[in-house]
Amino acid sequence: MFYEPKDGHGLPHNPFNAIVTPRPIGWVSTRGTDGKDNLAPYSFFNAVAYKPPQVMFASTSAKPDRGDTKDSVANIRDTGVFAINIVSFALRDAMNATSGPWGREVDEFEHAGLDKAACDTINCARVAASPATLECKLTQIVQLPGVANFAVFGEVTGVHMRDDCMTDGLFDVRTFSPLSRLGYRDYATVTDPFSLNRPNE
Repeated sequence: MFYEPKDGHGLPHNPFNAIVTPRPIGWVSTRGTDGKDNLAPYSFFNAVAYKPPQVMFASTSAKPDRGDTKDSVANIRDTGVFAINIVSFALRDAMNATSGPWGREVDEFEHAGLDKAACDTINCARVAASPATLECKLTQIVQLPGVANFAVFGEVTGVHMRDDCMTDGLFDVRTFSPLSRLGYRDYATVTDPFSLNRPNE
């Protein structure tokens, strides 16, 4: 099968995000200028640089009470900070509970029954149970082609790692099974990692 996206695919569901998989999930926490906390998962997420460490996520829809975007991007535009919380298999249901189209007045931490912890370098809450959290200061927001498509870039200014996720000085994914996004309603966990040496090592 071949299709050009401009002409449509003719399938029951869009296959695009089922092709680009697995994708890590950036569980983005923000705090509005009104002090209200927000938490939402984004699967268009990744690390993009080492020095200084930088990450990005993209938001691709809007809410009626936010105009051109969603709560996360709106809060980041206003405050210039956000946190990326890593999602473990154990947190899958809580993550899913925060993915709904809730009004801006809803605190998704409370809605999902999640404990908050304070960030150290930014004014933002983080998911206390997350295996790791990246505290970020906004570097730029890029408006992409299409309605409500925004890519958000941030520099990592603080890193939290749970002590029980460390093994011999390494942050060990085997200790918490990170969750990844596949297509449609499908997810997967990382449970069988292996190592490969690069040709010059």
